[in-house]
Amino acid sequence: MNYLLYSLYALMLGILAFFTGEIVTFIMLGFILIALININTTLKKIITKMDE
Repeated sequence: MNYLLYSLYALMLGILAFFTGEIVTFIMLGFILIALININTTLKKIITKMDE
């Protein structure tokens, strides 16, 4: 997935969270998603370095 798709997904979840009143949950899940994306990109960089 690219960042544009992540942004679209976050926007849809944000709209849904606004109408259901779950703003805090949306923010916390956003932090978790950002952390997981950073871990994933770091692991990909490590794998490419090990393959060289």
